[in-house]
Amino acid sequence: MRAFEYANPATKEQAVGLLSKTWGEAEILAGGTDLISLMKDDVVAPKRLVSIKSIPELHGISLTVKTGLRIGAAATIQELLDNAGVRRSFSALVHAAEGITSPQIRSMGTVGGDLCQRPRCWYYRGGYGLFAKSANGEALVPGGDNRYHAILGNSGPAYFVNPSSLAPALIAYGATIRVFGSSGKRDIPAEKFFSTPKSEGEREYNLKPDEILTEIIVPMAAGAKGATYEVRQKEALDWPLAAASVVIRSVAGKVHSARVVMGHVAPVPWRSTDAEAALVGKTVDEKVAQAAAEAAVKDAKPLSKNGYKVQLARVAVKRAILAAAKGGAK
Repeated sequence: MRAFEYANPATKEQAVGLLSKTWGEAEILAGGTDLISLMKDDVVAPKRLVSIKSIPELHGISLTVKTGLRIGAAATIQELLDNAGVRRSFSALVHAAEGITSPQIRSMGTVGGDLCQRPRCWYYRGGYGLFAKSANGEALVPGGDNRYHAILGNSGPAYFVNPSSLAPALIAYGATIRVFGSSGKRDIPAEKFFSTPKSEGEREYNLKPDEILTEIIVPMAAGAKGATYEVRQKEALDWPLAAASVVIRSVAGKVHSARVVMGHVAPVPWRSTDAEAALVGKTVDEKVAQAAAEAAVKDAKPLSKNGYKVQLARVAVKRAILAAAKGGAK
């Protein structure tokens, strides 16, 4: 690991003042479960780490009927799982957090860190850059080992998948991401927080280099039923091969509105409005859920070695829909 400065500010204003206008010069340290690994592997080499662990307002989880759910960016995954209000009202978010099975990651990893973690693409982690190119500029993923890469939104130059466990559920619930920087506070719909970079100097989320994610606001989901379903190779700590979060609101037994968001299938969490349209006005059963699942993957364009992910995404969507219709019971 290369030498770096360490800063431990007490306020978000101090933290922002220690950041840079250029990505890579300084990095935010929260739980460190992703960043430290990247530094050890020399994938990133920031000159300064700015810890946000000592900023009180970035911690805590609260829930009120009027303001909804407020999750501090530095709240841990375990704190999220331990919160009775979250477990009672946001089943899709609970299911997603339960998929992070490592006790160590749950205890150290933060909600904000989960949203801002870098791609798990082995080309990127191996030092080939965000777009995985050879020394002569050739894209390595399309003709290489792309078993775990994107099947949607993969026309290039990005082929990695968004690694966040919590993002699909937060988008399905209509959450807002609040950030703070040198220009003040910004509120960003969770669906628009993530972006597909077009150059190596960009990030996979809608943050500026001198901004920090401070909290996540989730409106109350009164009358909504939600679920998250993941397809993975093993129960031990691993990232899913495909996942889906679904939130449904029904009136008189028929779906009035729905949100279907897939994870680990595209460079951003992938919302399927086609799947949502296939649900509205219907009573959810196996046939309706299957039709919505087919709609969710109809535009998939698998690469040379990841065609199997289309079926896994289809299964994840169908099972998340059926679980949500049953009130979130998996």
